[in-house]
Amino acid sequence: MSVIVMKNQPQYFLSVALGIALSMTSACAEEKPTWNQWRGSNRDGIVAGNKWPQSLGEDTLAPVWRKELPPSYSGPVLSRTTVFTTATENRENEVAYAFDRKSGEQLWRTQWPGAMTVPFFAAANGSWIRATPAFDGNSLFVAGMRDVLVSLDAKTGEIQWQADFVKRLDAPLPAFGFASSPLLDGQFLYVQAGAAFLKVDKATGDIVWKTLEDREGRYDSAFSSPTFGTIGGKRQLIVQTRQKLAGVNPDNGKVLWEQNVPSYRGMNILTPQQFGDSFFTSSYRNKSWLFNINSADDKFDVTEAWSSNVAGYMSSPVVIGDHVYLHLQNQRFTCFNLRSGEREWTSQPFGKYCSLIAQGDQILALDERGVLLLIKANPQEFELAEERRISDEQCWAHVAVDKDQVFVRELNGLSSFRWDKGDN
Repeated sequence: MSVIVMKNQPQYFLSVALGIALSMTSACAEEKPTWNQWRGSNRDGIVAGNKWPQSLGEDTLAPVWRKELPPSYSGPVLSRTTVFTTATENRENEVAYAFDRKSGEQLWRTQWPGAMTVPFFAAANGSWIRATPAFDGNSLFVAGMRDVLVSLDAKTGEIQWQADFVKRLDAPLPAFGFASSPLLDGQFLYVQAGAAFLKVDKATGDIVWKTLEDREGRYDSAFSSPTFGTIGGKRQLIVQTRQKLAGVNPDNGKVLWEQNVPSYRGMNILTPQQFGDSFFTSSYRNKSWLFNINSADDKFDVTEAWSSNVAGYMSSPVVIGDHVYLHLQNQRFTCFNLRSGEREWTSQPFGKYCSLIAQGDQILALDERGVLLLIKANPQEFELAEERRISDEQCWAHVAVDKDQVFVRELNGLSSFRWDKGDN
């Protein structure tokens, strides 16, 4: 697998030094991130803190404010005081917003040209912006549909830079848009864009390296959002393309290992989850797998631990203990024992899609119908504690939770709810 380094080293180190200096001088203005990127800071849908209440009634989960907005499938991200979200407006422009978490007051709004139309067979679900932004305390990084990554000042909304990967890399416009959410880590961003996997300097938007280049795919769009994992003591990027699952060295872009993951039309959508030295994934109209990543002398190989004919779809799972909880293509939830591959139970159908967040032995699931589910993470049986319709609109964006606040990005709005945790 070839890796292309995109900049000369002296210029690159100067850029990093300037970025660090700017970061130090702006520290006083930095807002501490909380739920700051796709599925939270660890990108696993797991939140810390006090136990959630056992009920979803309005006496325990009360609506606080709601803002009417243009449509979006992009999840909100949070700082200590601010909630950020995005939208597609009038099928022409993309918009980023910042709202005060407590009051819902709009702090700023910034737009840029960026709309596109997805293929006809997906058009029923709309052509709205899809990727969840990333926030580092000073800047908000938004993946626009036309494969353009935008950096904005989080205090003012001013555009700091734009990276058009279609133009820079002479790549095809992705048929489904920039769907993979950017991964933030230190001074860098990692994105599936430009028909490849890229490391980007977050201070400048410059490409550091590219790897896993794919121009043979039918639609040249990656869906799955990357994450990090540690195997054999080596921290590595975990990337699921339309064809494969791979581990990548973050320093130089070298592919450490890779495993084919077949799916219908290359629709590998969910974010893989780590379990020990293994990774769980599931693909559309195909299977679910646990792959063992074996390491020795800084070399890696992959073996299949187990597989199941039960297929996931768009929903990324949560891992709790020795079990993974997954929403399936057939609209049901299931629980796998990760050690044995045994399917412990399967639920009745719910929505077509669910975003999942877990805390302790509780799972909060929001389906696309606007129904919120509180599920007990019980490997013995499916245990639904309560369900409540919290929106009359479609809710395809990932729900966000921080402390006593829950944020729901409806198709045409953003709503804030507050937990009453009582004595918990």
